[in-house]
This record gives sequence, C-alpha cells and structure tokens, in this order.
Amino acid sequence: MTAVPHPLVSAARTLAHDLLAPQAARVDQEGVPPSHIEAIRGAGLLGVGAPREYGGADASDAVAREVSEILAGACCSTWFVQTQHHTPVKLLARAELPVRERLLRPLATGELMAGIAFAHVRAFPRVPVRARADRGGWRFDGTVPWYTGWGLNDVMLLAGVTEADEVVFAFTEAQEQPGLRPSPPMRLAALSAARTVSLELDGLWLPDESVVLRTPQDKFALVDRPRNTNASPAVFGVAEAALSLLDGAGEARTARALRDRLGEVRRQAYALAAHPVPHERVEERLALKTRAYDLMRAATTAAIVAGGGRAMSLDGTAQRLAREGMFLLVQGQTSEVRDAHLAALARL
Repeated sequence: MTAVPHPLVSAARTLAHDLLAPQAARVDQEGVPPSHIEAIRGAGLLGVGAPREYGGADASDAVAREVSEILAGACCSTWFVQTQHHTPVKLLARAELPVRERLLRPLATGELMAGIAFAHVRAFPRVPVRARADRGGWRFDGTVPWYTGWGLNDVMLLAGVTEADEVVFAFTEAQEQPGLRPSPPMRLAALSAARTVSLELDGLWLPDESVVLRTPQDKFALVDRPRNTNASPAVFGVAEAALSLLDGAGEARTARALRDRLGEVRRQAYALAAHPVPHERVEERLALKTRAYDLMRAATTAAIVAGGGRAMSLDGTAQRLAREGMFLLVQGQTSEVRDAHLAALARL
C-alpha cells in the first residue's frame, strides 16, 4: 500500500464511498450502469497506468493495485468491467504500429473504453478462435466464450491463433457487425451485472491497420503467465470489505486476526509481483495466491456468520461479497492455477 495517498487513490476512495458502495446492491441486481463508467472516467481511473504523454497518469503498479482493491471492495462488478480496459492500454503503450497513434490517447484519457476478448488463447492447444490472413487483413472464426462489458465498451481487443500457432491481436468496435454476433447477456451466480456475453465469429474481417501484436503462442504464454499466477488485488479488496463488515458488527477481534494475516499475504504477494523476472518463482506466487483465496473465503464467511439470517437477503452486503469472492476463485483461471488451488484445498 502507498504511504501517502496518490491522487488517483484518493479519487478511487471518494468514488467508492460516495457512489459505488452505496449502489452496489442495486447494481448487483440490475447491472452496471453507463453512469458508473462515466464516474470512473471522470475520476481519471481509466488512465491510471497509461503514458503521461498520451494523457494518462503513468502511475506505478503499486498505485494501480491499490485502486483495484478499492474499486473491487466497493463494487466488484464495476471493477471487473473497467479492469478489462487496462490490458489493451498497456499493449498499445508497448506497440510500434499505426494502431497505437489511433487509439492510445483516447483510451488513456478515457474518451474510449476497451474490453478484452482473448482469454480463450489460454486454452491452447485447443483453439476456440482461428485467425487467417485474408485480403490484406485478418479473418476471425470461432467462439469467444466470455466477453465482459458488452454495451459499455467502445472497442475490444480480439485475439485468434493462426495455423502456424501465432497469436494475432487486433482491435475492433465492440458492437454487433458483419461476422460478429453477441449472445444474450449471461445469467451468472455472481457478476451478472458486468454484462458478460459470448461472441460468435463467422468471418469477421479486420484490416492489418487494426493489428497491435503478432507473437508466437509459446511466447505469449510466457508473458501471460504472471497475470494468472500472481494474487489479484480484487481478492484483497473483497476480503477487506468483508472485514469492514465484521468491524461494524462488533466482531473486531475476528476482523483483526484475519486482517493481520491478510496483510502479510498481501505484502508477500505484491513483493513477488514486483520481482524483476515476472515468470520466475511461480510456485511461491501460486502458494500466495491460494493463501489469499483462503483468507478471502474466511473473511466473507465470517461476515455471513456475523450477519446471521439477515446476511441471506439479496440486498445484503455479506452474501454479495461471498458470491463475488466465489467469482474471483475462477476469474482468469488456467489449468496451472486450478491444479495448484485444488492441491492446496486437498491439504486442508
């Protein structure tokens, strides 16, 4: 955690206190409204890690993690929609292709918001979306199983895998168009509010100018691995929100014991996240990730126990946090993460 609050951390706290947390129960049942995204945009949070020369804040990873904790603890659905935006921004910031100059500034300033449609690449050697060179561009065919923020995002970062096992990342408008058809919004046990759909691709054609990266699948997997083996800030945010409920219920002793353990895991996890070689010490990262899951589960369970029967109300914060925690157990899950988590659970 930052010693002196960064302006964006202060902005996130104000937004969480004044808007996100008070409306979280309604959002959970009705969906993330465009006004929440406007508030995130107005607070400058869509540009937290974007280059300053393109209108972003160029804040540190530590600041970005703290902002994520705050937003996730206040309204996990809103956090989940906006968190998709930051990966395309980072990818554009490293790119040296024409699409950078077209999209990086509007994404960094929040004029546009991006979603991501590439988690399916982690299923390799299964290829849910195939990319093929076609007519000076690329044709995409297949199914994107999960796309979050439909109706809220302006553009999406789509990926497909070629016959030569190369991953092609390209931008397109986040709307129905020839070759792209969304499913109805998914009804999920948690975070239905995040407007998640699947996408059917049948000959979606994108020009070469929309491509931001082409890379061998094995190289992508190496770079992508730390995103999933590190503990998510959202886990700490949801856990802390549950501990705050315990404080309010007069269960400060339980809250203090869990908070001390949570803080130590957070410290170790974030230290590893800052390690200069991100794909090293994977076993330690996974152990801390699963420990963070354990503490989040303990915190949300304790909040339900302290709330008693009232916690089962659909507008109750404790049950919502527990469901959000359940969602975070599988968000961004890979086979490596799943195996490590199940092995840890078997040792309980």
